[in-house]
Amino acid sequence: MAGAGDNEARVRLPQLRLDELLAELQARLDAARGTRDRVHSLLEAVLSVGRELDLEQALHSIVEAAATLVDAEFAALGVIGPDGRRLSAFHTVGVSDQQIARIGPFPEGHGILGELIRHPEPLRLAKLSQHPASYGFPRDHPPMSTFLGVPIRVREQVFGNLYLTEKRGGVEFDEEDEAVLSTLAVAAGVAIDNARLYENSRLRERWLRAIAEITHSLMSGSEHAQVLGLIAERAREITGAALAVVAIPMEGTGSLTVELAIGAQAEAHRGLVLPVEGSFMGTAFATGTPMTSPDASHDNRVTAGRRRFIGLGPAVAAPIGTGQGARGVVLLVRDAGQIPFTEKEIEPLQGFAAQAAVAMELAERRQDAEEIAVLKERDRIARDLHDLAIQRLFATGMTLQSAGRFIEHSEASARVARAVDDLDETIKIIRSTIFALRAREGGGGSGLRARAVQAVGEAAPVLGYAPSARMEGLLDTDVPREIADQVLAVLSEGLTNIARHAHADRADVVLVTDGREVRLTLTDNGVGIPAGGRRSGLRNLAERAEHLGGTLNWETPEGGGTRLTWQAPLPVPPPSP
Repeated sequence: MAGAGDNEARVRLPQLRLDELLAELQARLDAARGTRDRVHSLLEAVLSVGRELDLEQALHSIVEAAATLVDAEFAALGVIGPDGRRLSAFHTVGVSDQQIARIGPFPEGHGILGELIRHPEPLRLAKLSQHPASYGFPRDHPPMSTFLGVPIRVREQVFGNLYLTEKRGGVEFDEEDEAVLSTLAVAAGVAIDNARLYENSRLRERWLRAIAEITHSLMSGSEHAQVLGLIAERAREITGAALAVVAIPMEGTGSLTVELAIGAQAEAHRGLVLPVEGSFMGTAFATGTPMTSPDASHDNRVTAGRRRFIGLGPAVAAPIGTGQGARGVVLLVRDAGQIPFTEKEIEPLQGFAAQAAVAMELAERRQDAEEIAVLKERDRIARDLHDLAIQRLFATGMTLQSAGRFIEHSEASARVARAVDDLDETIKIIRSTIFALRAREGGGGSGLRARAVQAVGEAAPVLGYAPSARMEGLLDTDVPREIADQVLAVLSEGLTNIARHAHADRADVVLVTDGREVRLTLTDNGVGIPAGGRRSGLRNLAERAEHLGGTLNWETPEGGGTRLTWQAPLPVPPPSP
């Protein structure tokens, strides 16, 4: 019996070992199948991510693929900002829009997220809260415990980080998860680089189309102001700016005048006169190089005056042209909270502005050539009138005058004499026409706009600060010389009064015309006009206004000081014949 039992035991032992081997083989087959399936999923994810050319869509696809590959409940991709210390963008999967709204602003890169920014190496944690860099979550944030993070590099530069939390099934992330996610991060870096290249090529194409449009507009004879508006509008659209301002130099004044402004707070910029020295746009114009500001609303290079960057932030000012040939400055300002302008954005903007200046130069040269052709034609007409018409008329007059002596009939003789006189008058008219044709445009003196800017600049040493100035309308063409002289006298006397009596540290000058009247407004933040004080200065200003049929008014603004408004009507031009 014992021998039979031993034999039976020997039979069962190989059977058990065979079962164990079969179970182990099955487990290895399952693992191999799982690995195969995971590799297949990884390859699919790499191909899916690589197909995206739109950068934002590529980033979202990377986050989705990462969450699927490691079976994570929450996933995010944080893009590191230009300063290399904070996150400038955040893409999430697993958190609804309602949850995001309750949580509040996206993280900037503190705590565990900042740990990966400071040390861009894979980080795997069984419990987030136990890491020294962890300091908890905001209110309404979903609970998270397990964590896996890997950096994404683009051309050896860290672009951002992938963050995965809460592996499904309550288990921890393992080495295989880390390896899979690191592999995806490499593919993501290639996809992001491709999307960036595609985005840059599209951006260059937009700049090229814009300069082609401006060149075509200039060469087709569009108005100068219309072309400047096109430059501002296209630059604003391509850079995503909220405000675009174009300022051009005023000859002989050392100042820039804002020719146009479009977008947010545009009204506060229109007609503004800025000093070249010391101002933000003036520095860009004088140096011929772009200037940037992280926040225009708090930049001390922005000249004094009423606030004109409310709700705005990052700014760039680029000269239109280079060096001494700069034709103006374009200022672009983004909404507050947006990222500052980067070197990659400024470089094509600078090229665009330089090309726009070249197009403007070519258009002006073409216009000069057309004007020269007109002047040459005028000279030819004047020469023909002098050499042919006048000589023939003079000869005809001499003939009639000689023939008149042989006419005995008194009435006929009188008619011939009148004809000779008419010929003399005709010769005078033609000679006057010849003189007008050959006349060249003179300097004509400076216009009201330039003279007013000069007066404001001359008052700065007396005041102890530079007043802000804003001018609108056709001041040089609509305001006659005699009225312009009165305006300048009022401006100088008004600024002198502020310096003597106001005790102010800010003064604003606004000079506008609508073609029907000219209006000068002087505002200061001083002590105001005392109730029983002397009014001789104001009386002089009032008399100047009354002499022209205008008025003088003053009031105390809400913030204190004095606001003086002087206006005079303009003569109505005669109707066209």
